Order: sequence, then C-alpha cells, then structure tokens
Amino acid sequence: MIHRIALGLACVCLPTFAMADMNVQNNRYTCERGVQVPVVYADSGDSAIAVLMVEGNQILLYSEPAASGARYGWPSDGSNYVWLTNGNEAKLLWHDGTTNTETTLLAACTQT
Repeated sequence: MIHRIALGLACVCLPTFAMADMNVQNNRYTCERGVQVPVVYADSGDSAIAVLMVEGNQILLYSEPAASGARYGWPSDGSNYVWLTNGNEAKLLWHDGTTNTETTLLAACTQT
C-alpha cells in the first residue's frame, strides 16, 4: 500500500521523472524502542524523494546535499523533518528553522 501511495506522490511531486527511468525502493527500518519506519525511495537520477510513515503520518522529503550517505528534508527555511541514511543505518531528526538546530527523534534505525 505505501509503495503505491509513494509512487503516486513521486509522479505528482517530481513531474520531471520519466516512469521508465524511475528507480523505486520499498524499505523498512527498525529503530530504537522497536519503532518500525517503512520508507519508499524514488530516484530519477536527477532528483530523489523519500516517503516515510511515522506515527501514522506520511512524510515526504526531498534529497538534499550530504557529507556522507543520503539526507532528505523539506526545502524551506522553516522547521521540518530530516531523514539521514548511511548504508543500512538511518535516523530521523527534527530541524528547528528558528534556531537552526536539529534534534534526534529516532536513532539507531537499521534496515530490515
């Protein structure tokens, strides 16, 4: 189900994606306290998104520059979620646009 929803979001949010050239991956992470985070990644080569399911909500994030691994966030100067991945590990952060600080919400997420 999340795969179909995320694919639909990818088609709407990234109109430059050519369906034949789109790489879609459906992953699941297990984080601290046993929290499950399903994630769908859609990548066209030029643009990428991640759609996360956290606490019953879908979170759409866009690829951002990262020092290592991958970083997804919302393109604004305001507050937003940030999803960081490196290999099979990930964490979810909250970026406070007012103070420009990031707080870890879910750590020790491992792809299962």
